[in-house]
Amino acid sequence: MNQDTDLPEHAPASAPNTGFPDDRRRRKAWHPEADAEVAALLRRLAATPWLIGGRHDELIAAVRRNEHALRSAVARLGWVLVIERDLVRLRKSPPPRPQAWAAQGPSPAACSWFFLLLAAAESMPPRTALGPMVTQAHAAAAEAGLPTHHDIAERRAILAALHMLDDRGVVERLDGDLDRYLHDDQAPVLLAVHHTRLAYVIANPGALDPAADPHAWLEQAQREPDTARRMRRALVDDTCVHTALLDDAEAQWLSQRVRGDDGGPLADAFGLVLERRAEGAAFVVPDEAYRHFHELGPMPFPAPGTIAHAALLLLDHAALHGTTEHGPGPGWRGLTGEAVVEALTVFGAHSASGRGGWGTEYVQDPLLLAGKVRDLLTGTHLVWLPPTTPQAGEENTGMWWFAPTTGRWAEEGTARPKTARTRSSRRTPTAQQPQPSLQQGLFSATDASANLEEPPT
Repeated sequence: MNQDTDLPEHAPASAPNTGFPDDRRRRKAWHPEADAEVAALLRRLAATPWLIGGRHDELIAAVRRNEHALRSAVARLGWVLVIERDLVRLRKSPPPRPQAWAAQGPSPAACSWFFLLLAAAESMPPRTALGPMVTQAHAAAAEAGLPTHHDIAERRAILAALHMLDDRGVVERLDGDLDRYLHDDQAPVLLAVHHTRLAYVIANPGALDPAADPHAWLEQAQREPDTARRMRRALVDDTCVHTALLDDAEAQWLSQRVRGDDGGPLADAFGLVLERRAEGAAFVVPDEAYRHFHELGPMPFPAPGTIAHAALLLLDHAALHGTTEHGPGPGWRGLTGEAVVEALTVFGAHSASGRGGWGTEYVQDPLLLAGKVRDLLTGTHLVWLPPTTPQAGEENTGMWWFAPTTGRWAEEGTARPKTARTRSSRRTPTAQQPQPSLQQGLFSATDASANLEEPPT
C-alpha cells in the first residue's frame, strides 16, 4: 500500500528510509547487485505477497537469506516487507488502475464477507469451528447495518471469503471441507485463527479512524503524492505505462529518469528488462524467467480460450478499422462500443461453438463476450476507456481506445476464427501466439484486490 499516508511526502509511514532526498538535494544513485535468487524472490513476492509457514518454508528461508537486498528493493517502491518466523508478508501499494483490475477480483459480496469474517475472527479463540465463526460474522453484519439473506448466493460469497482467508493464512482450515458450508451451516470444519496476522491484512492502515470517516480513510490509503515512487510502482505492477495517459510530472519522470537511478536499476533488481519507446515504457519479462503462463500473473495474454481469442481478433479489427481522431495520443486507435459488439457478433457467427471452438454462451451473447474482452484488455492495459465510458451492466456506447502496444502482435500473423475440433483431427492453432514479452500483469491482481491489498469493501 501507499506508505505516505498523513506524513510528509518523503516520509513513508512504516517503510524504511528509501534514501530519496527532496528536490533541494542531489539524488543518490542506487546500484543493486544482480542476483538471480533475489530477482526471483521479488517477482514471487510481488505476485504472492503472503508466504505461510508449512506451505512455503523453502521460500521463507530464501527470503531470510536475502533480507537486506529484498528490503532495499521494496523500499524503492515504498513497500514494507514483514518477516516473521512462519510468515513473510509484502505490504504493497494499491495497483495503479484499481477500477480496471477490480473486474478480475472477487465479487463485492465476497469482499464484504471477507472483512466481516475478519471482524469475527478478532474475538474468536485460536481454534474454532466454522459455525460459530460464520454466526459471529452475521452478528458483525447486523452491527454494521448490512443486510443478510441466508440464501445460496450469500453462502457462495461467504465460502469465497473463507477461501481467501485460508489462502493468506489468516484463518486456516485445519480439518474438514470448507465447501460443505454451501449445504450445511454447521459443517464440521476446524479453523485456526492467527490473531497476530490480522494486523497485516490492511497493507496501509494509516492514522485515520475508518469508522469515523470511511471515505477519508480510503482516500489516504490509496494516496501516493510522490511522482517518482508512483511511476516506479506503475512499472512494476502494471503491464506497461503509456505516455499519453500521464500527467506532466509523470511524463517528465518517464522522459528524464526512467533509465537512470530509478527505472533501470529497479528492473535489474526484479530480473526484468526496461523497454522504452516513444509511446511509453514497460518492464519486460525475459523468456527464461518463467516456465508457465500462470507465473506471469492472473491475466497472461495472448492466451488460450474464447475470450483471449476474441480479444486477438478485435485487436486486428481495431488496427484496420479503428479511428485515430481525438485519440489519447499517436498510435492509438478507437472503436465505439457498438462497433466492438458488432465485430464480436460477426466473429462469433464465423467461429464454431462447442468442443474445440468458442464457448456457446459467448456466441449467443455478444454483450457478455464484450464485457469479458473489455475486462481482459483493460486489465492488461491494452485498451483504455475514458472515464465517461459506461461500465459493466450499462450500454456499450463509449469509445474503446486500443493502445499502440497492441501492434506488438501484428507481425506474428493475423488471428483467424476457430473451427471446431473433431475426434479424427488434431487441433491446429488458429493464431500465432508469441510468448508474452510485456509484463502481462505479472504483478497485477493476484493480491491487489482492494487496493488495500485485500478485497475492497
